[in-house]
This record gives sequence, structure tokens and C-alpha cells, in this order.
Amino acid sequence: MSTSMIWLLMIIVMVLSMIIQQTLKSKFSKYSEIPLPAGMTGHDIAKRMLEAHGIRDVNIVSIEGTLTDHYNPQTKTVNLSKNVYYGNSVAAAAVAAHECGHVIQHADGYAPLKLRSALVPVVSFSSNIVSWVLLAGVIFINVFPSLIWIGVGLFALSTLFSFVTLPVEINASARAVKWLDNSGIVTYETKPMAVDALKWAAYTYVIAAIGSLATLLYYFSFASTSRRD
Repeated sequence: MSTSMIWLLMIIVMVLSMIIQQTLKSKFSKYSEIPLPAGMTGHDIAKRMLEAHGIRDVNIVSIEGTLTDHYNPQTKTVNLSKNVYYGNSVAAAAVAAHECGHVIQHADGYAPLKLRSALVPVVSFSSNIVSWVLLAGVIFINVFPSLIWIGVGLFALSTLFSFVTLPVEINASARAVKWLDNSGIVTYETKPMAVDALKWAAYTYVIAAIGSLATLLYYFSFASTSRRD
């Protein structure tokens, strides 16, 4: 792929990312206005879903921020943003159930999640140094030409992590929707809303993976050209 094509792909990804982020915020704002029956909050949903799967050693906590919800397997906590934790809405239910989907993946030994967890320390280390390695690779291209390829390799780990994340997130959403439907928390009217909210959330991971791949291709192209020069 030529450099111009890679730049075009990166621009397209950037534009799509902005559109998806804005659409996601709009969807969650809309579905945050649709209440659940019996006044159930995101915390209630999470607690009920975990109990239904026999999981009682995971804490559900409230955290700051918007769309900052996540499951931490190290601390065994489902971290829900305040509008989800206290929220009584389809959006809150979808997010809370999605994060509990990760908990169930962990309990089931879901292979992609195990792979992603194994990559976390490696990717965390590489992310901290990759920019410096690439910069040094450019500066010392004539002295140590292999250095830039080390940087490309480090960045490739982040790209791999992005693609491994996709099935983890999609599967967690599928588990969430299935449980919400089977438990009767969502109805034939509200189920499509939960699916739509989680679908747009998944798009953010898809576009992030494509963006990471485009950046990797750019670095690869640059390294290849520099080596020839």
C-alpha cells in the first residue's frame, strides 16, 4: 500500500472516529431517558446478573467520568460511572450488563479475554517506550537502522491488542443482551435500544483497531523506505 493511500485511510479513520464518538454520545443520551421497570439501576442490574451466574466475589463500585465503565480483573471490581451506577435507564442497563459480561468471560476462562489479559503488561510496557524508540530510530537511521524496526515491532503489539479486544467486547455485549432479554429486564420495545447502544460502543473498538493498523502500515512503509534510502 502506497504512503498516500495509507494517509487517506488514516484521514478516513479519523473522520469516522469523530462521527462514531458523537453518535455514541447521542445514542446513550437518548437511551438514558428510557426508564427500566421497577426503578432498577445499573448497580441493581449488575448485582442481579452476577448473582444469576453464581458470582459473589466481585464488587460493584461507582467511579467518576462518562463512559468510563470497565471491569478490572485484578481487583475484581465492576467499575460503573455514576450515571450508570445510579441510572434507571436502558443505557445504564446495557452498560452494566456489558461489564458483567466481562466478569462472566473471566469466570468461564474465555480464551480471547485470557489472551488480552496476558498482553496487557507487554502492551503497557511497549506503549510507554514505543514513541521514544521510533524517534530514536529516525534520528539514528544511518547508524542503527534496526532500531526503527524495533519500534515498528513494539507498535505492532498495540495493533494486535486492538484486534484481540474486538471479540472480547462483541462477546461481552452478546452475553449482556442475551441475559437482559432472558431475565425480562428488557422488552421487545427496549431490547433493540440496548442492542443499538452496545453496537455503537463496539464500533469505537472497530475503528480504533483499523486506525492502529493504518498507523502500523505507515510506520512499516516509512521504515521500509528509509532502509532503501
